[in-house]
Amino acid sequence: MQLSIERKNTKIYPDLKRVVARFFFNGEARAKSIIQKVVEMDDSEVNLTMMPILREFSRRHRNITRIFARHADRVSHLFEALQLSYEELSDRKKLLIGSYFTNEYSIESAAFFNPSIIEDIDQSGLEEGEKRIIISFRAVGEGHVSSIAFRNGVIDQHNEIFLESPGNYIDEAEVIRNAVYQKQSFFQNAVSIKLPDSIMQEVQNSLSDKFEYQALKRTIRDMQQRYQVDHLLKKELERVLWLADSYYELNFSLDTDISDRIIFPYSDAESRGIEDARFVKYTSDDGSVTYYATYTAYDGITIQPKLLQTKDFYNFKILPLYGEGAQNKNLALFPRKIGGKYVMISRIDGINGYIMYSDKINIWENPQILQTPKYPWEFVQVGNCGSPIETAEGWLVITHGVGPMRTYCIGASLLDLNDPRIEIGRLREPLLVPKKDEREGYVPNVLYSCGSIIHNNELIIPYGLSDYASGFASVNLDKLLSTIKADGV
Repeated sequence: MQLSIERKNTKIYPDLKRVVARFFFNGEARAKSIIQKVVEMDDSEVNLTMMPILREFSRRHRNITRIFARHADRVSHLFEALQLSYEELSDRKKLLIGSYFTNEYSIESAAFFNPSIIEDIDQSGLEEGEKRIIISFRAVGEGHVSSIAFRNGVIDQHNEIFLESPGNYIDEAEVIRNAVYQKQSFFQNAVSIKLPDSIMQEVQNSLSDKFEYQALKRTIRDMQQRYQVDHLLKKELERVLWLADSYYELNFSLDTDISDRIIFPYSDAESRGIEDARFVKYTSDDGSVTYYATYTAYDGITIQPKLLQTKDFYNFKILPLYGEGAQNKNLALFPRKIGGKYVMISRIDGINGYIMYSDKINIWENPQILQTPKYPWEFVQVGNCGSPIETAEGWLVITHGVGPMRTYCIGASLLDLNDPRIEIGRLREPLLVPKKDEREGYVPNVLYSCGSIIHNNELIIPYGLSDYASGFASVNLDKLLSTIKADGV
């Protein structure tokens, strides 16, 4: 059966004007020099300097003075070394100091790609056959640092996609980190860090039953100093510190549009980027709904799979994933439990697709091979393009395959509904192959998706165009499932 794939006219490109005011710090020595100079300014000079800053940037950011004040607070600890009183400083001088520790960052200046699509929490006020959607993207800015960005829109009764214009004021979230860690549970979760037992025990013995992040940091730094000739051991000790730094919460203001809520790298383990979030609407046994996203944290050297969860897209919890199966990239969570267990697919060896079961959503062991490269367009590697989608015929998994010239194509397979370790069928030919107008970009010849949706009996696939921009395609669901089953395994 010949499948007819419709590429939509809707395209999303990077927007250079989408900027956020971020904390800027260029070393303690420079910071102290700036603080000293501002403190020595008289009030008239401060006002004269502040006026054009406020005039220019208050139109570009929501409550820029609040941002300046927050950034001034972040360097307030330097005042003591300068024998200055931060509390006695005038509000205007504090704001001016804050402006020197602020810079604009264009969140999507380099690329806006690898989308994932889910239905919005709010489905009110729609016509019959319409669905409101949330789309996440990998936004890449200066230094090729990735973050998670959002857009919302509506799919109409004809499956045309209409995206709402993004808001005008990008906002950073309030970051809340764990204050105290329980030693027993913390080190149970640290088993995936390949430290010798004696070294891990030494770390544990240095900490109390309940400890704070700073106490762990002192322990790790002391041990790294003692074992400094062993570079591999020093690196593994650093991963223990990353583990603690990987638990945090993000809270966005209720007056922000979803397109203004940007999830930046906030921990050391993700300092070089948050890559390829795969969102899924997860339904618990009691019917309650939580939105999860697996993503890859990257620090410039090492990657770490992580899990994001939210119920409202204002408040997010972030935690790392552990275990033999939580390696490499491509983790995607099934939208419900199967046989009383959480289920995840992944690609832990960079080549094959795996499946694993767990009693805990953040610990993944005993991965089993699910799919291996079979057809020429996927000989290099196979993997998923988002969480499996439940259909009457089985679990529909949108896949990617890499073939000659490192060309990424998008395909599909079908897994047994009750036992997804069984592959019912897989497309012999890809659904989407890079066309002439899709192959140019930051990484040529790549089509890639992080999550699709079914609406009005069509599968709608958002996909990245050569790691630069994003587009959409759709295919009739019945014809797709029939073709997969006809192609077999």
